[in-house]
Amino acid sequence: MPQTQPIQIPQEAFDWYDEYAHGDIDRRTFLARLAALGLGSAFLGTGVLLPDYAQAEQVSFNDPEIKAAFTTFPSPDGHGEGRGYLVKPRALEGNAPCVLVVHENRGLNPYVKDVARRLAKDGFVAFAPDALHPVGGYPGNDDDGRRLQRSLDRSKIEQDFIAAAGFLKTHDLSNGKLGVVGFCFGGYISNMLAAAIPDVIDAAVPFYGTPASAELIANIRCPLMLQFGELDRRVNASWPAYEEALKAIGADYQAYVYPGTNHGFHNDSTARYDEAAANLAWSRTTAFFKQHLAG
Repeated sequence: MPQTQPIQIPQEAFDWYDEYAHGDIDRRTFLARLAALGLGSAFLGTGVLLPDYAQAEQVSFNDPEIKAAFTTFPSPDGHGEGRGYLVKPRALEGNAPCVLVVHENRGLNPYVKDVARRLAKDGFVAFAPDALHPVGGYPGNDDDGRRLQRSLDRSKIEQDFIAAAGFLKTHDLSNGKLGVVGFCFGGYISNMLAAAIPDVIDAAVPFYGTPASAELIANIRCPLMLQFGELDRRVNASWPAYEEALKAIGADYQAYVYPGTNHGFHNDSTARYDEAAANLAWSRTTAFFKQHLAG
């Protein structure tokens, strides 16, 4: 039986997908650009650029070593109430270090829930809020999720994540130490939380995230581990100035750039995924949290 050849995706397609995913171009423009490369709309199908969440699951929600449930939390300065996915090791007795998991710009999709389950398998209590809770939650597809997230007040979303951090930090399962990891928009939120609530965040790992506002960066006190894809021009353009600001305050930070990788390289539901880089970045992340969140 003949072997199926892997689809070769031009770098331009990844770059345009990044523009499309972040609202810089619309879907029609994106498809037109793909067509100019001789790539039809089918190129967007499952497992190519758009996500295939079913194939990417690493830890089942039925995994016997974890226990997951949805829970709400108060967010008086945000949308009033937040909701998220709380996952703990099933065998946990007492408390454990906690990690807030922050999704991309499309709500709490299956990939981010899976990340929370991976952390619970590794001994953490993980909580992944859904910024789309005020509008009914993640709608089941990323296009609608992006549209819904853009419809919400950005400052209120930020306040919801600040409230979520406080909720998790003081949770009965918490050992009093809180880390945050986020991806894309969640990378920005991770940077923002480290700067906006330095008394709450004990360690932060932004994956390809832009920095907090300049006036907040000086507040950062926790250690940072910053993860970047080499080909992610949009986010990487913000790094030199951010690094200078971190150096100016004597911040404890380490930054890694993964060669040949795109924005979203950790997301195993699309063709941007780079298994070797994702595994290395994740092993560094969990080791970092174990170092800084021990009770």
